[in-house]
Amino acid sequence: MASTGLDYANGRIPLLFRKIFFPTLLGMIFNALITIVDGIFVGNGVGPDGIAAVNIIAPLYMVATGIGLMLGIGASVLAGMALAENARQKACAVVSQAFLTGSCIMALIVAVTLIFPTSIARLLGSSDHLMPLAIDYLCWLMPGILFLVWSCIGMMTIRLDGSPNYAMMINIVPAVLNIIGDYVLIFPCGMGVKGAAIATAGSIAVGGLMAIAYFHKPYVIRLVADFTDFRKNIMKTMAVGSASFITEIAMSVMMLTGNFIFMKYFGDAGVAAYSIACYLFPLMFMMSNAVAQSAQPIISYNFGNHASKRVTEAFRLSLRVALLCGAIVTVSIFFLSGEIVSLFIPVDSEAGTLATRGLPIYSFCAIFFALNIAYIGYYQSMGKAARAMTYTLLRGVILLIPLFFLLPSIFPAWGMWAAIPASELCTFLIILASRFMTR
Repeated sequence: MASTGLDYANGRIPLLFRKIFFPTLLGMIFNALITIVDGIFVGNGVGPDGIAAVNIIAPLYMVATGIGLMLGIGASVLAGMALAENARQKACAVVSQAFLTGSCIMALIVAVTLIFPTSIARLLGSSDHLMPLAIDYLCWLMPGILFLVWSCIGMMTIRLDGSPNYAMMINIVPAVLNIIGDYVLIFPCGMGVKGAAIATAGSIAVGGLMAIAYFHKPYVIRLVADFTDFRKNIMKTMAVGSASFITEIAMSVMMLTGNFIFMKYFGDAGVAAYSIACYLFPLMFMMSNAVAQSAQPIISYNFGNHASKRVTEAFRLSLRVALLCGAIVTVSIFFLSGEIVSLFIPVDSEAGTLATRGLPIYSFCAIFFALNIAYIGYYQSMGKAARAMTYTLLRGVILLIPLFFLLPSIFPAWGMWAAIPASELCTFLIILASRFMTR
């Protein structure tokens, strides 16, 4: 069998992890910048209403990312196990079938959204005041979303194929193009949220095409017209990657529920303030996901190879790195909340004041979120989909929604900012208790 660029079976775990982690982290940070830069330019070029409107539409982006990550991570895990068993053709078939399935699903979503944009925006929680901006952003963003699934699947499988640096470039190139496009279209061209949407859609398309182009000359995995066990492979791919899809859906739920609560207590200014936290969350997610996804091919391959000691070593290393990354994000947001808010909107505005007071409370979610994602990634990497999904649902839906409604009723001034940190902390404690009881 042709060799991948990394020796998952015999290479030193810390060295393998470093080779994957740093390009993965850099690439994912740039990926998060697509969202953050959108917010900064829209906030300064359009104002609080602009970033509120973008935040209303953002859950759709999360859903598309979730579909891509579900198929990408699931395909990568199954392909990694297949490669450990010397079944190269099966690995290629699994990846190819994931690309085809993702393309069909996203084409359907894009079509429905463009046919019923007002209904979709209303469903996502847009007020009448924000509706024109929300529809403008939605209609120009959606054509590019089709390519997002290609980027997500490509990054996961290209990393497994031994090319983490190319996977990194799939994030960096679109991010740079998005920054340039945002500035040009929002400021010199004066296109507002429409310009931000066009820049984002175009940059996503570039990343998707880069992912497809890679497979013309990979190490091992190629795109093939092989439909053997198609239904079985796709169902298993979705099952294994389902926790990643639920993670993105949970972020959508977080945004939708948060938008409702902040609108209820503070009106449009509250949604604008909460939007800043939502712009920061992808950065937390990307950093945490970089840790989990750097360990994933190592764990998946060695789990398929029955090398349990190497699996444990990779997992423990990922926990240490996740704790460090989470702590850095928490400290940064806690002490720099005013400076962060000023990047998006004036600090002395109503929304700016709310955000400056709330972000230090919100910041504590980063540590526990990073650890939770490391645990969820560990179970995913071994194909233990049920446990990974259970913890994902706990942190993102089952605990989060009640806390969003409960805490503000007890602490009206700041309780809504504590809902996400409290949900992550409770989930982490449940994971620890579960591991302790199963020993």
